Amino acid sequence: MNEVVRYTYRLRPGGTAEEALLAEWGRCRWLWNEAVHQQKSGRKPTFARLGKLLTEARAKLPWLRDGSQVAQQQTLRDYAQSLDHSFKVKGRGRPSAKSRKTSLPSLQYTTRGFSIRDGRLALPRGLTIPVVWSRELPSPPTSVRVYRDSLGHWYASFVVRREIQVHPSGHGGIGIDWGVSTTATATDPTFDLPHSGHRRRCAAELARAQRKMARRHRKGRAQSRGYAQAKREAARLLKKAARQTVHSSRVWAKRVVDRHDLIAVEDFEPLFLAKSTMARKAADAAVGAVKRELVQRAVRAGRKVVMVRPAYTTMTCSSCFARAKQRLELHERDFRCESCGFRDDRDRNAARVILAVAERGHVSVEDVRQSDSPPSGAVSVAIRAGDLLAVRQQSR
Repeated sequence: MNEVVRYTYRLRPGGTAEEALLAEWGRCRWLWNEAVHQQKSGRKPTFARLGKLLTEARAKLPWLRDGSQVAQQQTLRDYAQSLDHSFKVKGRGRPSAKSRKTSLPSLQYTTRGFSIRDGRLALPRGLTIPVVWSRELPSPPTSVRVYRDSLGHWYASFVVRREIQVHPSGHGGIGIDWGVSTTATATDPTFDLPHSGHRRRCAAELARAQRKMARRHRKGRAQSRGYAQAKREAARLLKKAARQTVHSSRVWAKRVVDRHDLIAVEDFEPLFLAKSTMARKAADAAVGAVKRELVQRAVRAGRKVVMVRPAYTTMTCSSCFARAKQRLELHERDFRCESCGFRDDRDRNAARVILAVAERGHVSVEDVRQSDSPPSGAVSVAIRAGDLLAVRQQSR
């Protein structure tokens, strides 16, 4: 069996190639904004209607005809898909216009619009760009997206097919509880993910770059080249810390997935931490990114992933499953059960409760139900941790 994945590589365009890419992005951005105008005028801009408008516009406007028709068609197709998705998902806003100053260039080409020649990415109008091939493509790509990040670096993201790797069977299950001082606490201490603190280590350099930005900022006037350089330096430091966090989470997630068949994950939403005193440390921990990496990797490997709601997990004993009468405060890091006298670390006890919920999630009781929006390929179980004792007795 094959799976569709993306392989991303760094591009090294020269001055002429970068100007051509930006000119192409200007044409595609103009088409996107015209589609937004059609939407505001009351007519639903379907892809078929937008395609007719593109044909008419290319016949009238020579500067638009100088660009790639494939990239322009893909821009309108992306807009139509984004608009359809906004109608299906409640609370999602409609596509808005793209600003020339704030929007980042992004161009998509199908097999008709690109090729790979002598290790270079060949685009329409005779444009060739060197590619940093960090690894080989598993199969010929079907499409490519060329984009630029906030630092000005260009990338090419190829869509390819590759064979699904068969992972060996794991050994039992593992429960994961998210935190701040320790990013992930597992039932087995050897699989804990400590708080890396990558942003804290570059905080001094980042503060200097931000102070330089503040000194060079011109209020009410166009910004200087020195301000742009200071802004770029601050963005580089932030992206460096983010990349380090992603690398650490990928290494840890691979260790967890390779050794376990059942992975019980606390369905933790770290958004509320942004308004607390732990906001900076929580942002450094990047719990949401680590959880997403773990779930996606586990689903690709064919593991059973159970998302457990965090209600009462810190108040329930993992030994006798009795619920505490009072909620533990954040400064209380040790859990003690008044019923059986069991003592353990607060997060470790919660991880064991999460694993127990996942292992008993198949029991047919009223408290077990599917979540409204489980992750793709993951099972979401909602069971009150305080009722585990009753579930355990019923399962017998």
